[in-house]
Amino acid sequence: MKAMVFDPDLTGKVILITGGTGGIGAELVVHLSHLQHPPARIIFTGRNITSANAVIERSRAGAAPSPLAGPEISFIPMDLSSLESVSTASTEILALLQGNAGQGSNGRLDILLANAGIMATPPGLSPDGYEIQFATNHLGHALLIRKLMPLMMETAAHISSDVRIIITSSTGWRLGKMDDFPFDQLAKGDLFEGKTFFAKSLRYGNSKLANLVYARELAGRTTKRGKGILSLSIHPGVVGTGLVNDLPWADKALIYASQMGKILTPEEGIRNHLWAITAPRDEIVPGAYYEPVGKLWSKSWSRQIDKKDPDLGRKMWEWTEEQLQRWL
Repeated sequence: MKAMVFDPDLTGKVILITGGTGGIGAELVVHLSHLQHPPARIIFTGRNITSANAVIERSRAGAAPSPLAGPEISFIPMDLSSLESVSTASTEILALLQGNAGQGSNGRLDILLANAGIMATPPGLSPDGYEIQFATNHLGHALLIRKLMPLMMETAAHISSDVRIIITSSTGWRLGKMDDFPFDQLAKGDLFEGKTFFAKSLRYGNSKLANLVYARELAGRTTKRGKGILSLSIHPGVVGTGLVNDLPWADKALIYASQMGKILTPEEGIRNHLWAITAPRDEIVPGAYYEPVGKLWSKSWSRQIDKKDPDLGRKMWEWTEEQLQRWL
């Protein structure tokens, strides 16, 4: 992959990154911290405090020497598979932003990178009783987005603001069930018992399809005439992080064999995120899906989904709202 020049001016912005303790998320925290004009504040979430401290240390090691030039970096523990954990973390994030002015970051959130995720895990249910990949990759992020939405809408109302929600999807969305999506079985487990890599990938595909469809539906509800919150979904590429490397050896070998010569390093894997953060707003199609780097996926993907079920976006939104209601 060709070198990418990335030196934007993110002065004053507040950025939230999920899954910032490892892989792509950690590289994003570090890279954004080392910019010549970094954001005012970076908040990242994850489950491992030791890893979080290591990321903060890396970020500060290469940041500008003046404390006033570098961003404030905060870690908030959050387990995306648990809606209670997401709700608690959301409250802490809002308190942090609305209760501490920091470097001009009080009361604003400019960019939310819904980056964290799991892939091809064995059959299992979340603490709330949902299929574990769907709970982690979609439901947890959806609750985080909904809890932080009022603050992001307030930020979007400011003059010259550019508020974005960037959801990490994957080419795996094509494995998702586009017709007759199994909403009623997501908490039952009977559809998700297979232990083969293909069965695990189908479960993953449903969660990534949900990411893509939810981003599109979110854009339709929050972007009006180019204003409001710009939502989109992206695929970072196949990246050699724990998401792949921690899989059983047979599953990992299958991925590496099928992607021979295409596996990206974490440093390369953040490039589509960096593009999505800073590309001119009028060059991004709200709700669209982009592959590396900044390549708008053919509109046929949207038609493909709509042909299978033209109401899938509405159904996904309404079902998700129903599941999250007690936490909103």
